[in-house]
Formats: sequence, structure tokens, C-alpha cells
Amino acid sequence: MKLFGKKVKPSQKAFAVVTGAGSGIGRSFALELAKRGGTIVCSDINLDAAKETVALVEALGAKAFAVQCDVAKEEQVNQLAEQAEQLMQSAVTLVINNAGIGLGGKFDEMSSEDWKWCMDINLWGVIYGCRAFVPKFKQLGHGAIINVASAASFTAAPEMTVYNVSKAGVRALSETLSAELRKSNIKVNVLCPTLVPTNIIKNGKVPHKGLLDYALTNLAFTTSDKVAKLTLDRLDKGELYTIPQIDAKLFWLMKRTAPNLYAKFLGTSYRLMK
Repeated sequence: MKLFGKKVKPSQKAFAVVTGAGSGIGRSFALELAKRGGTIVCSDINLDAAKETVALVEALGAKAFAVQCDVAKEEQVNQLAEQAEQLMQSAVTLVINNAGIGLGGKFDEMSSEDWKWCMDINLWGVIYGCRAFVPKFKQLGHGAIINVASAASFTAAPEMTVYNVSKAGVRALSETLSAELRKSNIKVNVLCPTLVPTNIIKNGKVPHKGLLDYALTNLAFTTSDKVAKLTLDRLDKGELYTIPQIDAKLFWLMKRTAPNLYAKFLGTSYRLMK
């Protein structure tokens, strides 16, 4: 983006709000922004975890503030937007809608409560974040959004219906906003990783936790720190998608070039595994 005729990288010296900043990718975003000279509001439903991230940010010499926020509640997200400006004494220039939970299980085993819990956090939390900050960015004349989705948004793996749908919504939202907000000098990036070592399996409701824990330890192909750095770099370049791992890129290519063949492959693989 250009500000007063000068090209500005959105991740550099940003006044940023990061949701789900108490651990995992959210914490890594906060730390990477600190290294880039940013001031960060670290939001999390777990205030103690957010405070731990703030301490780590401050150890890097940057300013940070901890705010408790349940992203499933729109009024709290709106309050977060107002409070962030007051704490940083500046307009927010970057919001990272990262807070999310994991949920797995067969479609007919998922209750309405499961659907609501997952959609309220994973999808509505992101929608609320965009609704709270987009008008402010338009008024400011520039801004940037990173929405954390998942490769699940396009891989559509079996026994992950609710999670897949929530993350597909985040990706669709991000794609739409990228086109709609370009004229307003607002950049959008959507992050779509596969396995990243975080607490999402530990804190979520997913089957086969032992297998997934093993996969996180041995097959993740990346770390949350690398993912955060790559995503911010791609945001600076004006790229819409961040697909960090080789397996995610392979699935993305298969789905886009041969969607029917991919669907058959997925169904056959699932049947053989069962």
C-alpha cells in the first residue's frame, strides 16, 4: 500500500490486534510483529495466556497489551476494537483474526450444539473481527487483515465436517473482502495451513487425538513461527493466499486442477483406511 506517496509494508511498525494470541500461531504472530517494530494488542479468551505473550513481546523490546476477549460474542469484539485504540493511542492498522478451535467427528454424530460452538468461534469470530475493523480502516485510508483459515477449507477431509465448513467460510470471506476492499487500500491475506504444532488438538474436540498428536510432532513440516513470518511476508507483497506446507500446496493443486478426481481419491482413501 502507499501512504502519502510512500510505499508502506503493513507488517512493519504495525499497530496490530491479534486474537487467540495466547499460544500457537497467534503468539507467533505477536512475536514476529514485535521483531518488525510493531505495537500489539494480544487478545485471548484466556487472559493469563495473553499476558504471557505480552511478556515475551516486551522481552523483545516492543509494546504490547493483554485483553480478554471471547470472539464468539460480537459485543466483546467491538469492545476490543475500541480498547485497542485507547491502549495503543493509535488507530489499528492490522487485525489478525486467528482465534479458533478444532472439532472433528462423523457428520451424523455432530450435534447442533457442536455446530454452533465451532461456527460461533471459527467463522463468526472472524466475521465479527472484520466487521469491527473494516470501517475503521476505510476511515483511516488503509489497513490490513489476516484471517486464519485452514487447508481444511479446501481439502474437505472426512470426519471433519463442521470444522471444514467453518474454515471454508473464512476462506470465502477473505476472497470476497480482498476484491471488495482493494479500492479502499485494504490488504487481505488468508492463511491455510495443514498441521501446525499448536494447542488446537489438545483444546479441541477431535477423534484420534493420539494419532493427530503423533502427526503434529512428526509430520507438521513447519512451525508456528515460520508460518507467522511467511504470512506477514506474503501480506506485505499483496498476496491473498498463504499456503505454507508442501502437503497443503499439493492438495490445493489437486483440488483446483482435477476436483472430481480429487473427490473420488478422497472417498476411496477414506474407505480403505476404515
